[in-house]
Amino acid sequence: MSAHNISQDDLTKNLVVDTERVTDELETLAMFSAVPAPAVTRVLFSDEDMAARAYLKTLCEELGLRLREDALGNVFARWVGRNPHLPAVATGSHIDAIPFSGRYDGTVGVLGVLAAFRALQAAGYQPERSLELILFTAEEPTRFGIGCLGSRALGGVLSVEDIHSLRDDTGASPDEVRKARGIPGNLAEVALEQGHYHAFIELHIEQGPLLEAQSLNLGVVTAIAAPASLTVTVTGQGGHAGAVLMPDRHDALTAAAEMALAAEDIAKTASQTTPTHDSVATVGIFDVHPSAVNSIPSRVQFTIDCRDTDLARRDGMVTDMQTRIAGIAEQRGVTAQVDVLNADAPATCGDVVMNACKRAADNLNLSWQHMVSRAYHDALFMAQVCPVGMLFIPCKDGISHRPDEYASPEDITNGVRALAVALHDLAG
Repeated sequence: MSAHNISQDDLTKNLVVDTERVTDELETLAMFSAVPAPAVTRVLFSDEDMAARAYLKTLCEELGLRLREDALGNVFARWVGRNPHLPAVATGSHIDAIPFSGRYDGTVGVLGVLAAFRALQAAGYQPERSLELILFTAEEPTRFGIGCLGSRALGGVLSVEDIHSLRDDTGASPDEVRKARGIPGNLAEVALEQGHYHAFIELHIEQGPLLEAQSLNLGVVTAIAAPASLTVTVTGQGGHAGAVLMPDRHDALTAAAEMALAAEDIAKTASQTTPTHDSVATVGIFDVHPSAVNSIPSRVQFTIDCRDTDLARRDGMVTDMQTRIAGIAEQRGVTAQVDVLNADAPATCGDVVMNACKRAADNLNLSWQHMVSRAYHDALFMAQVCPVGMLFIPCKDGISHRPDEYASPEDITNGVRALAVALHDLAG
C-alpha cells in the first residue's frame, strides 16, 4: 500500500504523538509573555506576540511547511498535498492571550496541529489535499476591542473600511500597527472566497467543566454561540457627595447598576426556555467618572456581552435589554446611549467535519459527546468560507482565561491523535 493511501485502521495503529515535545513547546510559547509565569499576557503585535510568531514560523519551517502571511498578519503554513489544486483542509487557532491568562487557550490548537502533522508524517502519510495550519490574528479583543479580528476578515465579515475604523488605546489602527511591524500586503486581499477550503477544524480546550465532570476524552462541537457586544453610556448629574440630597440626585452609577442587573435578569429568563441554558449575558467593563469617593458619578460606560446559539433568542435578549435600559434611564432621570458594536450570527458545524471527528474518536476508542461551544472561536467566522467543526478536550475544573488554566498532557495527546485522524479523513 502506498504511503498516501494508508488506511485509517493502519494509521491509528501507527500513529504516535510526541507528547513530551508538544508539552515542551507549549511551555516555551508561554514564556513569550509580558508578565511572569504562570500568567500569560500576549497582546497582538506586541514584542511578545512578534517573538512568539517567529518561534512558530521556525517550527513550521522545520516541518517543511510552505509559509505565507497576509496583510492582517494571519499566518498560513501549508503541507502541500499530492493534488495541490484541490481546496485544502485547514486547521488552526490563535496564540494571542488576554492579560493574565493561561497557556492553553488557542495554543493547543496551533502547536497541536504541528504535533498532528509530525505524527502523520512519521506514519508515512502523504495527504491528497493539502493541509494548512492557520495562525489567526487576534482572536482575543484585547487590543482593538473586537474578537476574531483575523478570521472575521478572512470570512469577509469585517471589511477593509471596518478594519481602518478600529483603534487601540494609543489611537493607532490595525493597518498602522501591522505596517510598523513590517507586515506588508493589501488588506483588500485578506478575505477568502467561499469554498477556498474544503473544510476547517479547530482543536481547543473546552473552557468549561462538562467533559471533565463526565470523564470524557473529547467533545464534538455541533454549534458555536455568537456574541452581541453592546456599549452603554449613562449620563447623569455629578455633584458633591454631601451637598446633593438624595431626592435631587441623578446618579449615573446607580442607574447603570440597575441596568446591569436588568441584563442579567433578561439572560436568566431566556436561559430557562432551553434545557441546555445557552442564553448568557455578562457585564465585563464598568468605567465610572469621575471615580472619586466624595463625588456623585456623572457618567458611566459599561459593556454587555450577550450570547446564544439561537440567533432569534439572542437578538430578542438584545432588544429586551435596550427597552429595559431606556425605561430605567427615564425613571432615574438620566440618559442612556446603547451602541451595538457587533452582533454576529451563530454557526452550525458542517456534517462532513463532525462525522470525521466522530469517526476519529471511535477508531481511537476515545469517549466523546456532542457539545455546543458557548465561547466563540475563529471557527465561527471560518464557517463563512467552508464547513467547520471543532474538537474539545477537557480542561481542569473548566477554568480558562486564568493563570491556573490547565490541560493534561494525556488529554492534549488524545486531542492531537483525534485531530490527526480527522485530518487524514478529510484530506483523502
